[in-house]
This record gives sequence, structure tokens and C-alpha cells, in this order.
Amino acid sequence: MRDLSRKRILVTGGAGFLGSHLCDSLLKLGHEVLCVDNFFTGSRDNILHLMSHPRFEVIRHDICLPLYVEVDEIYNFACPASPLHYQADPIQTIKTSVIGSIHLLGLAKRLGAKIFQASTSEVYGDPTMHPQSESYWGNVNPIGVRSCYDEGKRCAETLFFDYHRKHNVRIKVGRIFNTYGPRMHPNDGRVVSNLIVQALSHEPLTIYGDGSQTRSFCYVDDLIDVVIRLMDSKDEVTGPINIGNPVEYRVIELAEQIRRLSGSRQPIMFKPLPSDDPKQRRPDLSHAREWLGWEPKVLLEDGLKKTIAYFDSVLSS
Repeated sequence: MRDLSRKRILVTGGAGFLGSHLCDSLLKLGHEVLCVDNFFTGSRDNILHLMSHPRFEVIRHDICLPLYVEVDEIYNFACPASPLHYQADPIQTIKTSVIGSIHLLGLAKRLGAKIFQASTSEVYGDPTMHPQSESYWGNVNPIGVRSCYDEGKRCAETLFFDYHRKHNVRIKVGRIFNTYGPRMHPNDGRVVSNLIVQALSHEPLTIYGDGSQTRSFCYVDDLIDVVIRLMDSKDEVTGPINIGNPVEYRVIELAEQIRRLSGSRQPIMFKPLPSDDPKQRRPDLSHAREWLGWEPKVLLEDGLKKTIAYFDSVLSS
């Protein structure tokens, strides 16, 4: 007889940075996990340790094509998340967000499954409100080089709420702010991985702009904790809910901290700011605190130490 507390859970993008950590946590909770990934940015190395697990299986598949499986819950993490990767094939990026969401929402509708959408703080664009609350509609350039990702995620949120209103699909939408930790791609172009790889490779640390732009950085363990809490919350808690760390740092402060923790003596080098790069980014976590009882726990210095140790092992091998 099947254990009714054990769910069969689909994780798309399950071989990626966040998806692979989510697979780990769901297996530890006793569930069965079906990992789906097309391995465009995901890596088999991220899930290699799970391949022999009796409750884990993996399918190579692109969610722009229909998927026919039987599951109880769906977590949609399938989409390149760094500017370097999502701008490499912008048309495919927006197709993944839009067509992929349509396929997964259709699957959730057929199965009566609950579905989580990994949305993003990029829906706020270059914000004129600070910190950003869920009621803010954003300041997004619809035809810029980042809009394949920004507008794709905004359209995905629209689809999720229309399926919820029209077909009573049980949805959860989390707007993920900057997250870092082990299993980040060394060449994903994001600020934390860029600076750590440069520091460990004895190269100058590159900052775009003057370094005064701000970001908030959430360690991956905290992020996965709140994602699962949101999925397990009451059906009326649909989101969108900001999830991230509310402590704000200037990019120059992040670079100095990484240089100190890594022991680098290389200088900081400044380059022109990319187009549409947001000047400020910090989540208002009022809803996460009120509805989920959640607060991030890992301090930036502690998370950076673990992340630097991970990249050191990767670069050494």
C-alpha cells in the first residue's frame, strides 16, 4: 500500500542550481522526485549523487514540448536565470517561460496537481519603488535585451493566475530575488559567481558600473526552505510572494567581502554598466513573514564561505 504522505513530485529544471537543491530537500522529506531538464544550463554533476536513489528519476525533456506524466505536485524551475544564458537564445528563453508554463499548467489542470512557479524579482525591472513589494507593478523595458526573461516571467505569472481563476488550478507563485550557493554555474555571469571565480583564479574582480548599485543575497538553503513552505501553505495563499534576503549590499561591498574571504590580492576593475541593469533590488518580505512565518537565517559571510569553498573544489578539479 502506498504511503499517502509520500508525494510524487515533478521538478522541472531539476538539474539546475536551485532545482537540484530542491530535489535534495524533497527526497529528504520522503517524497518521490521526477527531475526533468533539457540540460541547456542544468548539469548532470548537480544530480549525480542522486542517480542511485530509489525515489529519484530523471528525464531529459524540454518543457516547450508537452509532457505526459502522473504526479501530485509540480515545481517549475525550468528557465535560464542569468543574463549571460538567457540572452544567448532570447527566443527560446521566452518560449520556455510562456509555452512551457502553458504545458505545465495544462498538466496540473488534468491531474488536479498543485503547481509552483519560480518567478523572479526581474518582474519589477529597474524599480522606482524601494524596497519592492508584491503590489508594485514594475518598471520593465518590454523591448530591451533583458525583456526575453523579464517579460517572459511576467507573462508566466499572468498564465498562472488565469488558469487559477478560470480552471481552479491550485497555484503558488514565488518571486525569487538574488540567490547564491554551491552548484552555481561557474560561467553564469552572475555577480557572486563572477567575483568568486575571478578571486580564486587570481584575476582582477570585475564590477559593472561604479559598484553603488545594490542587491540582496539569499543563501540557497534559505531559499529552498521558503519555496517548500509556500507550496505546503493553504490553497488561498497563491502569491505572488517575494522570497529572498532583505539585507541590502552595494556591489562594491560584496566584491570587497569576497576578496577578503578568498584571500585575493587582485584589484577591483570597473566596466560599463549593461543595458537595463537595475540600480536597486531588495524585497519587502512582509507577506513571507505574515503568511509563511519565514525569515532567512544564513548571514552573507557564512554563505559566501561555503560558496567559495565549493568553487575552490570545482576549479581545483
